[in-house]
Amino acid sequence: MHEPKNYIQRSPIRLVGAAFVVTLLSLMYPPSLWAQNTANSEPRPTDQIIAQVNDRVLLKSDIDTDVRTYILQNRSYGQDIPFSEALWFSFLENSIENFILLEKAKIDSVIIPDERVNRAMDQRIQQLIMQAGSEQALERAFGKPVIQLREEFREDFREQMTTEQVRQTYLSSVAITRPEVAEFFESIPKDSLPTIPEQVALSQIVIIPPAKSDAKEAARFFAESLRDSILVHGIPLEDLARRHSDGPSGPRGGLLPLMGLNELVSEYSAAAAALTPGQISEVVETEYGYHVIELIKRIGDQIETRHILISVNAEELDDEVAIERLVSIRDSLLEFTDIEFSSFARTKSQDPITKVTGGKVLDPETGERYIPLNRLDANLYRTVLLLENEGDISDPRAFTLNSPQGARAYRIIRLDERIEEHLANMDQDFERLRNIALQQKQLREYTQWIEELREEVYIEYRIDIPSSTVSPQF
Repeated sequence: MHEPKNYIQRSPIRLVGAAFVVTLLSLMYPPSLWAQNTANSEPRPTDQIIAQVNDRVLLKSDIDTDVRTYILQNRSYGQDIPFSEALWFSFLENSIENFILLEKAKIDSVIIPDERVNRAMDQRIQQLIMQAGSEQALERAFGKPVIQLREEFREDFREQMTTEQVRQTYLSSVAITRPEVAEFFESIPKDSLPTIPEQVALSQIVIIPPAKSDAKEAARFFAESLRDSILVHGIPLEDLARRHSDGPSGPRGGLLPLMGLNELVSEYSAAAAALTPGQISEVVETEYGYHVIELIKRIGDQIETRHILISVNAEELDDEVAIERLVSIRDSLLEFTDIEFSSFARTKSQDPITKVTGGKVLDPETGERYIPLNRLDANLYRTVLLLENEGDISDPRAFTLNSPQGARAYRIIRLDERIEEHLANMDQDFERLRNIALQQKQLREYTQWIEELREEVYIEYRIDIPSSTVSPQF
């Protein structure tokens, strides 16, 4: 990255949990790394206040941490980003921008509920546990328990989520018209028009193999034996969850922080809502497996629970059942041409993401309907190569479902449309051009908006600032 401000504008939210990442990356790199990257810079003085936005102060150590995190993250991806004054000042301006947004949030009464903060913290900590190798390894790295880390970083997370909500609220208010897209397209020199690679529009119907009866019985029996250990022998559910739960909450004792009943699968929320605090549920079956649930507290329609999840052994799923169902669906679609693929996808597909759109597969990177062939994963690419004509439907193929559990599943793929490689034009590529033009317009208007907000708050720099960084241009 040779233009740090451009990077920050493309990824405007501050690095989430910066200190977390720095600590973990420090385990991977020698302590001399930071010294090497700053060898040509001036010696770092004792921590000092370098800027103020209204009553908020910014310390030099804050910027040092963010810059160091960025350099280490890029090093982990094989990109050697050298330390520079321009990089350091770009992060300073980014932090000041975040303080400005926090002041705007105060004016607009933007409040991030505790449960959203807790969920974000839990997700981040789980990622860090995976990177560290275990919860114990993470705690050793910090020298303190995870529960203490949550407390120390909770308000930092809340501020990050607040600034992002203010930012996204503004960006979502920026719209673009077709004439503006056309003007953007006409501004591109004809000899600079990009070549759009071959792309396809696809739909799918997914069936998840059911568990073989003996595998389900084994999972249920184990869940019931763990419940007996809690009720009969007095072993805390938290301890058993750490040792035996298959869910991502297992390392933290099965804890699911305060969540709305409608945010949980229906069987789980119904069973948990029927409990009184401290009570243990019967074994509950959901699409994820078998749960033993303890209700910790309930506030209105929100509950905090612990649970043990025992999932069914993925090696004991009945693949033939899934394949036979898909073959039957495919035969019906080919034989009865008046049946819409989208209707079958909505009623029969077991992928919760694509079934609501009639089975439409979207580009995971851009969310666009048309996906370049070179961005299809290897499994899907091989399937699409066998579909010659629009309307062709593949045989059932195994794949890994995009879910927290990464479940094995089967699907049939329909080739809805194929667009050959071509020069970009308004007819075939309007949505793609619209997205690019909209992003550019959002950048322009967001930058202007921030400059206007700067006039509404008190900003004081306590260090000399290069003139080129005070009003950054993107």
